[in-house]
Amino acid sequence: MTRPLVDGMIAGAAGSAALNMVSYLDMVARARPASGTPDATAARLADLTHTDLGPPEQATNRRAGLGPLLGYGLGVTVAAGFAALTRHRRPGWPTTVTLLGGGVMALSAGGMTALGVTDPRRWTRTDWLSDLAPHLAYGLVAAAVWNRLRPPTR
Repeated sequence: MTRPLVDGMIAGAAGSAALNMVSYLDMVARARPASGTPDATAARLADLTHTDLGPPEQATNRRAGLGPLLGYGLGVTVAAGFAALTRHRRPGWPTTVTLLGGGVMALSAGGMTALGVTDPRRWTRTDWLSDLAPHLAYGLVAAAVWNRLRPPTR
C-alpha cells in the first residue's frame, strides 16, 4: 500500500506545480493580480482554529506562505486518495484526468465556499475559465506522472 500512496503523492506534487505554472502564465498573459483566496483561506482557517499568526505584518507574511502550502497539501492529498482508491485497477486516461483535476477543483472551491472565502455562484465565465484551466493542467500532469510511475497491468 505504501508504494501507490507515495506514487500518488509525487503525482499530486507534480500536478500542483503545473497548476501554479498555469496560474502564473494567466497572470502574465492577462496582467492580473494574484488571487487573494489562498491568503483568505489561510486567514479563515487560522481564525477557526484559534491560531495566532502574530502581529499584523507577520500574520500577512504567514498567510502568504500558508495559502500556497494549503494548495500543495490539497493537491498531494487528492492524488494520494486517488492512489488508495485505484491501487488494484488502472482507470483509463480520461477517467484519471477527470477524477484528479475535477477532484482537486471540487475540493478546493468547495472548501473555500464552506469557509465563506468565495461563492462560485457569483463567478463570471472568465472566473470559471481561469479556475478550470489550472485544474485541468493539474489533472493532466498528475495523471501523466501517476501512469508513468505505476507498473503496467498484466
